Amino acid sequence: MTEFNSAAEQQIGRPVRVVSIAFKPNVPLEHVAEMVDLEGARGTDLIVLPETFLGQNEATIEPLSGRTIQTIGGLAKKHRTYVVCPVDRCQGNQRFNSAVVLDRSGEIVCIYDKMYLYYEEYGKPPPVQPGERASAFSTDFGRVGLAICFDVNWPDLWKELSDQGAELVIWPSAYSAGRALQAHAINHHYYVVSATWTPDCRVYDIDGAEMSHGSDTGQHGAHVTRIILDLDRCIFHYNVNAPGKLRRLLEDHGDDVEQEKALPLESWFVLRAKRPGVSARELARKYGLEELTHYINRSDLEIDALRKASSATAGHVAACTAQDSRYRS
Repeated sequence: MTEFNSAAEQQIGRPVRVVSIAFKPNVPLEHVAEMVDLEGARGTDLIVLPETFLGQNEATIEPLSGRTIQTIGGLAKKHRTYVVCPVDRCQGNQRFNSAVVLDRSGEIVCIYDKMYLYYEEYGKPPPVQPGERASAFSTDFGRVGLAICFDVNWPDLWKELSDQGAELVIWPSAYSAGRALQAHAINHHYYVVSATWTPDCRVYDIDGAEMSHGSDTGQHGAHVTRIILDLDRCIFHYNVNAPGKLRRLLEDHGDDVEQEKALPLESWFVLRAKRPGVSARELARKYGLEELTHYINRSDLEIDALRKASSATAGHVAACTAQDSRYRS
């Protein structure tokens, strides 16, 4: 059975202990509560449950004050852990496919309504309504974003989560999505953790590498994936950072930080802290290293500015040419 590492190892960087529980829908709430209770008792920071895990029919619709959120919220408080609890939610006369986030005190800190519905959802009685905005929220370990199932097919949503500062994206779903999900981790350099109806909950690294798709068999036939993610790990392009800045950092702080990965085809590298009390990200910043996402966003803004300047210049030249033509005539 997979277990978390020792407490001493968990202190390095900015670790978050994540548990993803995979099972088919329509499991009784009592069974789900038993699974959450067991994993919470092991010690964790975040538990993730699958999309609409109680099902999605007229009998499963309930408000935030309903039994599901109250039960899972009580367990979040009991074990001092965050829980992502996807539900078939009603608000007034509207229905949503929602991921409700409960914090360590059992309180709701975020509600994300699935933006891109599967076609069967808006054909249900009553129809599910699409959400209106992407959601990233702050925790005591970092910024977390949310997306649900069919959302995987809309890149703009995943870019918005990056723009909102997400370091980890949680994706409850009916299926695994595979490389489509991996692409978002590659493009935006955040961790992605899935919780699905299938026994292959996948975890992708900030460089897009698959970190885990295996799991242990848990209670009631569920599959449980446990992993520690270091949110202090950071990724850079060799442009503007290597060899000079990177070399100086490693020469001065070789006992504190290391180049954990070198990705020559992409011209990327990953830094991580080597001992407790050290932040690779903060040290890199002190030495003037620019993280990859910031580098790409800055380049995007600078290129847009060039386009605008070029357009303005072209317009000025065209106006002058027209004026000169009139003068000559």
